[in-house]
Amino acid sequence: MSQTTKYVIKYKIDGERRFDFAQLSSDAPEEVQAALVKLHGEDAKNITDIKVSKAL
Repeated sequence: MSQTTKYVIKYKIDGERRFDFAQLSSDAPEEVQAALVKLHGEDAKNITDIKVSKAL
């Protein structure tokens, strides 16, 4: 089983600022995008200004 870390993902969806937490193995863009697709489905294509950092 791979080690995971809790990250906070800050982003805009349709111009509205939002954030979510995700348990990821890294902050690689592909992994972050996959987490956002899992959360938002088709609406994930409207996400911009993505910033990722480790959660405190």
